[in-house]
Amino acid sequence: MRKTIVAVLCVLLLTAGLFAEGRQEGAAETYKITAGLGLNDKSAAYEAMVYFKELVEEGSDGRIVMEIYHSSQLGDDREMMEALQRGEQEMTVPSTAPIVPFVPEFGVFDLPFLFPKHEDADRVLDGEIGQRILDKLSDVGLKGLVYWENGYRNLTNSVREVRTPADVKGMKVRTMENPMHLDAWRTMGANPTPMAFGELFSAMQQGVVDGQENPWGTIYLQNFHEVQTFASDTGHVYSPFVLMISQKYWDNLPADLQKVVMDAAVKSRDKNRELNRKYNKEYMSKLKEVMTVSELTLEEKAQFQTAVQSVYDQYADAIGRGLINEVMEELK
Repeated sequence: MRKTIVAVLCVLLLTAGLFAEGRQEGAAETYKITAGLGLNDKSAAYEAMVYFKELVEEGSDGRIVMEIYHSSQLGDDREMMEALQRGEQEMTVPSTAPIVPFVPEFGVFDLPFLFPKHEDADRVLDGEIGQRILDKLSDVGLKGLVYWENGYRNLTNSVREVRTPADVKGMKVRTMENPMHLDAWRTMGANPTPMAFGELFSAMQQGVVDGQENPWGTIYLQNFHEVQTFASDTGHVYSPFVLMISQKYWDNLPADLQKVVMDAAVKSRDKNRELNRKYNKEYMSKLKEVMTVSELTLEEKAQFQTAVQSVYDQYADAIGRGLINEVMEELK
């Protein structure tokens, strides 16, 4: 009887070993990416994420599978970044402003009126300076892949038409939870109010805030025109998105799949910018049908630029004077 039991155990162990060996040789391990973003499923960011998903799933022959959650379903930008740090979520794409508490150098991109044109932003972000700042995310458990585009931020409100800094005096303007944004609006005489993006619509609806600032795409797709009357093309900040992945997850990816992910990230960056720039022009035209949209003259925009110049000196030490000078030199 004892010999029979030993024989059966030997067979089972041999079978298990053969099964494990067959699994190693015949079935590659599958890796899952859960991606979250704040904007809804009509945005250029969502379309670019879907494009990224298609690229990585096809490029990996199904070894990477991906799920996308839009409209802040997984939390706000900070909550999702913290989930990446813990290894509980794999990917997100926040604006640079909420990244500043993690990596102060990202604050350089929040300086008002830094990039005159899209091409200026592309050159800095995709060049040595932008890559150096991206690489700093690895020190806080995040892997920066590429820069996407949120776009130039513009002001809306429910009080009056805004064409000069004097027009925003005393106005309650929602901003991101970023000290530089708060101080920039204070220098213009506004009463800035930081809050999470998911709370914004109801805050405007209930009169908790008078206005907010975001790219045209966000303003249109989030139906802000239902609770806002006036819009101004201030273009006061160019806002990049940062496509990032959990460093823990990245370190566990095989080298060939890391290449698949990075290649897809670069292609999705170009797709995102193409779509975002096309859509923002269309959204501005559509908003003119439902809001009073003020297109500022160069002289009017110059008044805003002059009003916020003190912010550069105020934040030079926190960001790094050398970094600011490098960016300004590159823009020349």
